[in-house]
Amino acid sequence: MSEHLALVIEDDEDLSEIFTNALQAAGYKVETIVDGKVAEERLNEVVPKIIILDMHLPHVNGATLLKQIHANAALKDSRIIIATADSVQAEFYRSMATIVMVKPISFSQLRDITARFLNA
Repeated sequence: MSEHLALVIEDDEDLSEIFTNALQAAGYKVETIVDGKVAEERLNEVVPKIIILDMHLPHVNGATLLKQIHANAALKDSRIIIATADSVQAEFYRSMATIVMVKPISFSQLRDITARFLNA
């Protein structure tokens, strides 16, 4: 199986590890980023198949990154999964993402959802 790149942009270590393991189990090559500024730079260098995006990040927040992702034509086919603990925020961003998941998010839930995108 060929590996596809997934970016996990999440500053919570425990969640980042769960997301990374779930995506690897689904067949993705995963890069983990814990800082919004680093994510901003990396999104200008790579074209991931999936982006897991936390909305509360240090230095550059998820809302700003989301706008930049949508403005970048190279990322138009990237699947965006927003991960947030705020259900009001989840509804607000629902139309701007492939999927919005409200934390807590389980390993199996994320693995199963992202596995569907591998060959899509």
